[in-house]
Amino acid sequence: MSPIVNVHDAKTQFSKLLDQAHSGQEIILAKAGKPYARLMPLAPEPPRRQPGRLAGRVDDAFFEPLPPEEIDAWGQW
Repeated sequence: MSPIVNVHDAKTQFSKLLDQAHSGQEIILAKAGKPYARLMPLAPEPPRRQPGRLAGRVDDAFFEPLPPEEIDAWGQW
């Protein structure tokens, strides 16, 4: 269970609580004894996209013009 910390105490222990959240612990901040907010670690960033990593996966047919019936079908939307 996540520890519940009063806002006043959180102000005086913020650095310690921040370190705990960074290490993976979730902390509930309470105001007047009632849960008010959650201090938790950020989700890891998704990996950066790398252009060209799928090189060779699209053949030359991909760049051919579409047949007229398929172009007409797109026009109906």
